[in-house]
Amino acid sequence: MQLFYSANLDQSVSQFVFPEEESRHIVKVLRKQVGDKLQITNGKGYLFTAEILVADPKSCKAAIVKTTKKHQKMYRLHMVVAPTKNMDRFEWFLEKVTEIGVHEITPIICEHSERKVLKLPRLEKIMQSAMKQSLRTYLPKLNEPLTYDEFIKREHEGLLFIAHCQEEEKMELVRRVAPDKDITILIGPEGDFSEKEIDLAYENGFYPVSLGDARLRTETAAIVACSTVAIINSR
Repeated sequence: MQLFYSANLDQSVSQFVFPEEESRHIVKVLRKQVGDKLQITNGKGYLFTAEILVADPKSCKAAIVKTTKKHQKMYRLHMVVAPTKNMDRFEWFLEKVTEIGVHEITPIICEHSERKVLKLPRLEKIMQSAMKQSLRTYLPKLNEPLTYDEFIKREHEGLLFIAHCQEEEKMELVRRVAPDKDITILIGPEGDFSEKEIDLAYENGFYPVSLGDARLRTETAAIVACSTVAIINSR
């Protein structure tokens, strides 16, 4: 199944015109014709089945013939991750957690962060592509970057965890996670969180967790954490 994305679609729409780039892909590449069916999501859980009315490579028009809503599971996962110096790695992280299943992502700028500027439109397109490729109907929310202090001092709910590399007693994340619970996980930059940042997290209700014996890169740690939560909630 080929899945298309349009944020503007809702239950009130009866006909839909694809943008020129997607129209060209549908007609020229996929060779779809009048009467063929297409699947579209708005990233909010809705899956629309559309029938092509006009197979124009510049303006493909379709009629919505069926609408279904896919419900999310009971938990919500918020990944709070310091952007990596190598942007390719952060983009890879966004792609993979979108495929695995995450609800919200907040980039945080820490004391040891080497990257402090992000191009959100490009990152959102990567997430949209990953959502379509994995046939998901929910697009994760990507927030504007915040400083660590800005984020940590906000009000937080659910299970709160911080994964850091400092030597101290930590319980494995897999033993901390409970199904059907809202979860927020902090993942630091390549240079790890500072001691001040770790102490501040503890003061604001975050608990330290281990992701295993190996020292993981930022993006790998974030993907392992996301996968762990997804597996616990699939049982």
